[in-house]
Amino acid sequence: MEAEINITTQSAADPLLIAGRSYASRLIIGSGKYRDFEQNRAALEASGAEILTVAIRRVNLGQNSGEPSLLDFVSPDDFTILPNTAGCYNAEDAVRTCKMARELLDGHKLVKLEVLGDRKTLFPNVTETLKAARILVKDGFDVMVYTSDDPLVAKELEEIGCVSVMPLGAPIGSGLGIRNPYNIRMILENATTPIIVDAGVGTASDASIAMELGCAGVLMNTAIAEAKNPVLMASAMKKAVAAGREAFLAGRMPRRLYSSASSPETGTFFPPL
Repeated sequence: MEAEINITTQSAADPLLIAGRSYASRLIIGSGKYRDFEQNRAALEASGAEILTVAIRRVNLGQNSGEPSLLDFVSPDDFTILPNTAGCYNAEDAVRTCKMARELLDGHKLVKLEVLGDRKTLFPNVTETLKAARILVKDGFDVMVYTSDDPLVAKELEEIGCVSVMPLGAPIGSGLGIRNPYNIRMILENATTPIIVDAGVGTASDASIAMELGCAGVLMNTAIAEAKNPVLMASAMKKAVAAGREAFLAGRMPRRLYSSASSPETGTFFPPL
């Protein structure tokens, strides 16, 4: 019973801290590729996530009058809306998009910055990302930033003042999982700000691996939205993130080349043959 209580209260005792705000869930999900806003809302509830990232250039938050708005289904009173700059390919467009989000959401400061390099790979344009990050931080935004898995770039973004650095696990929408865990581990070793894997997760085991590495959280969209049953996958991701975090905190056993007996060979009733 005691262990069961500890598991139940683990998320409350171990919150994710972003820009001075505490979150019980370490899972962040997106709002693209769903059948409709109702399915997105159902997946959000099943995931347990408290942060929903929204592409300002693609999802209506009221900028398109007369069309359904996501805010009719997901209230900012219940969830943190994280506007992102998906679809931006230079710093100027990204900064402009963040400023538009601030106006639409009544002075909201928390944003997800992503500046893409090309339409085929969707890899980040690191040079433009660094440029935009400096402008946004100076302008008072709390910046969560999508970037490559380069440890040096991650550290520079942290030093600029980003509130979270979000290296890709694999290309956006690829579902390939964590392709380079060693780079993620190097980023974690030098980080003092939350490191959240963003992009590349395909299934629940990928999310667990990210958390077992020591990441503060996982952001995903396609893995849930393009699942055959998005709501069920959202539920699976909730459990995977929680399990991975608990495994990281518990500390895994050492890896060994040879077996190690589970039971002692001394003090037994019968001597060994």
